Amino acid sequence: MVLEAFNRSESFTFGVELELQIVNLHDYDLTNASSDLMRLIRERKVAGDIKPEITESMIEIATGVCTTYTQARDELRVLRDALVSAADKLNVGLCGGGTHTFQQWNERQIFDTPRFQYLSELYGYLAKQFTVFGQHVHIGCPSADSALFLLHSMSRFIPHFIALSASSPYVQGVDTGFHSARLNSVFAFPMSGRAPYVLNWENFEDYFSKMVNTGVIGGMKDFYWDIRPKPEFGTIEVRVLDTPLSVDRAAVLAAYIQTLARYLLLDRPLTLHEDDYLVYTFNRFEACRFGLAGTLVAPETGERRTIADDVLATLDKLAPHAEALGSTEALEEIASVARSQINDATWLRETYRHGDSLPEVVRQQCIQWRT
Repeated sequence: MVLEAFNRSESFTFGVELELQIVNLHDYDLTNASSDLMRLIRERKVAGDIKPEITESMIEIATGVCTTYTQARDELRVLRDALVSAADKLNVGLCGGGTHTFQQWNERQIFDTPRFQYLSELYGYLAKQFTVFGQHVHIGCPSADSALFLLHSMSRFIPHFIALSASSPYVQGVDTGFHSARLNSVFAFPMSGRAPYVLNWENFEDYFSKMVNTGVIGGMKDFYWDIRPKPEFGTIEVRVLDTPLSVDRAAVLAAYIQTLARYLLLDRPLTLHEDDYLVYTFNRFEACRFGLAGTLVAPETGERRTIADDVLATLDKLAPHAEALGSTEALEEIASVARSQINDATWLRETYRHGDSLPEVVRQQCIQWRT
């Protein structure tokens, strides 16, 4: 297999994908209703896309190509409303969150498509354990080499994305102590982690060919990297975010990534080195475990600060780019989250403390999603 050509796209356009939980309205456990939802939603004409995911308890919504924060927010609201209307007809609920708080993985059912069945046979029980829910953000790039530069530049900010979006503190009825436990499920896959340090497309094509020749992968979809190029779209795809509890928060997070991309590509503030990745796994772990209170080690200097402080320092640099893109309002919300250090994982824990019931937590998540 030859890697397809990189289809250049308009710089800093973006798209958002959200994987959602489908729950019953009796005890708020996950339920197998994706196929039925897909049948109902095909009757409606909405911008963007709604499609199944690997198990019957998941469904995904995706915007079209967006240029502004408000466009992405409005498209996500329309998709949400259409899907909520269909879910109401089936008497099921929808919600965000990176993991379901108490579902049991062995009760999941693989969605019946050839690829999902293949993945189930290949990965065994990991496929059902992959009933976790993430937000992916695509960023348009003007060339293949700029995509690789942006990918490695943006890797420095992976802890920001994890900590700001974290919404998966509970797994199978247990508080894991993590803000984002979802990523522990992703890390179990052999092609997860970071992309190889390659800065031009010709060398990336060589790497891809070698991997195909080993028989380990059959295409780009087999890479579960934190950020990966998507040559068919002319984008890079950021994949580390948990699904937020609302579409508005999802749009805010996407706008932060869009604005950061403009800053990184136009100002070129970073000189890239492979040694930058020496602290990558540590920083990522700190974000997953401690959220915005986690420690971030600057790869260039070894300086340590909290992830929240690093986000706030970054926002100062992004201000002119936010103004140019119309994302100032979104970045003000990012600043508010960083200052308070209250992300969705914190909200979920507080909700549990008030009610002492994980089904009640999921019920509140469903309310959050609708509003």
